[in-house]
Amino acid sequence: MAQFIDRRLNGKNKSAVNRQRFLKRYKEQIKESVTDAVNRRSITNTETGEDVSIPQRDIKEPMFHQGKGGIRERVHPGNDQFTTGDRIERPKGGGGGGAGDGDASPDGEGQDDFVFQISKDEYLDLLFEDLELPNLKKNQIAKITEWKTHRSGFQTAGIPANISIVRSLQQSLARRTAMTAGRKRLIRELESELDRIERNEPAQPLEKQRIEQEIAELRARIERVPFIDTFDLRFKNYEKRPVPSSQAVMFCIMDVSGSMDQATKDIAKRFYVLLYLFLNRTYENVEVVFIRHHTQAKEVDEHEFFYSQETGGTIVSSALRLTDEIIRARYPTGQWNIYAAQASDGDNWADDSPRCRELLTKLLPSCQYYSYIEITRRSHQTLWHEYEKLAAQFGNFAMKNIRSVDDIFPVFRELFRKEHV
Repeated sequence: MAQFIDRRLNGKNKSAVNRQRFLKRYKEQIKESVTDAVNRRSITNTETGEDVSIPQRDIKEPMFHQGKGGIRERVHPGNDQFTTGDRIERPKGGGGGGAGDGDASPDGEGQDDFVFQISKDEYLDLLFEDLELPNLKKNQIAKITEWKTHRSGFQTAGIPANISIVRSLQQSLARRTAMTAGRKRLIRELESELDRIERNEPAQPLEKQRIEQEIAELRARIERVPFIDTFDLRFKNYEKRPVPSSQAVMFCIMDVSGSMDQATKDIAKRFYVLLYLFLNRTYENVEVVFIRHHTQAKEVDEHEFFYSQETGGTIVSSALRLTDEIIRARYPTGQWNIYAAQASDGDNWADDSPRCRELLTKLLPSCQYYSYIEITRRSHQTLWHEYEKLAAQFGNFAMKNIRSVDDIFPVFRELFRKEHV
């Protein structure tokens, strides 16, 4: 009967490989949990990870079990309280602590979800997977840098999945050759000496016995050289290299007029927080221009865009006119990929909506992609109907309706879904 006690401490990042396997295996369940979590967050809470919950029934796996019979004593890995032979006190109240005890559901069944923490990087990777800026063209090799993974030689440490079998065997052969070459050469010399002794008269049995024993010892030493050692293992190395791409600018245009109540503004800000994180996560040095408007439009910085309390009437065309002026002054269309995302509740002066359509008709040929989201539960007004005419005319114009917080992320993913060729 064997007894094993594992008292090793779980060092930092010791289980990193297993964690990545777990995230890959249950990716769909984790993505569903992340999608639910994004709508619960406030617009200021974007720099942390997330507690992810997976139903217990989804993570059941086949297990090896001990057969019946025999006497076994076992201390499981990670235990730091008991040793072999200790007696465990019976739980107070006479309960066994098994399933169905304590606070059970009315029907006698129930399962706890498996809850674990994912980091900020893991959270954002899952959040923005399969998203991209549509129609990105290489107008000019400049500021944006995309990253692609490339093979980069070999290294002596890594995960089992990256082992290079051929390179490891080559290292093993080189080591065994280096360690046994001298002994093999000595064996050949002793065998030649042994042949000479056997041919000569008179016989020399003692010398022959000594040489045979020495040859046997040398061969035994060669046999003890391991076929492969941990020093022989070589792992494929991968590194991310920057790939020059085209430069791009994103215009974020938000309506902050009096018709936009606090709940509507919060939805718009959540959408723009997602967009801002996506751009900074996926691309390097994408320029973002923030424009707020009521009766007048103004270019602002990031902090003022998200937190200013300014309000007023509504003239949407003021923002589109300012966007056109900024493009002409700073972003030549032959050198820049131009994107825009506009958010409004759809409330606008009736005679201003046709003016918005006319301005966008001139602006859209210069844009790679223009998205409009209308945040309202009411029936659509003149601005939406004028924009519908643009959607029928231009393939790079998209419009979506957001009715509640739960619609934000699905609409965002639909607007920026990666096109698979």
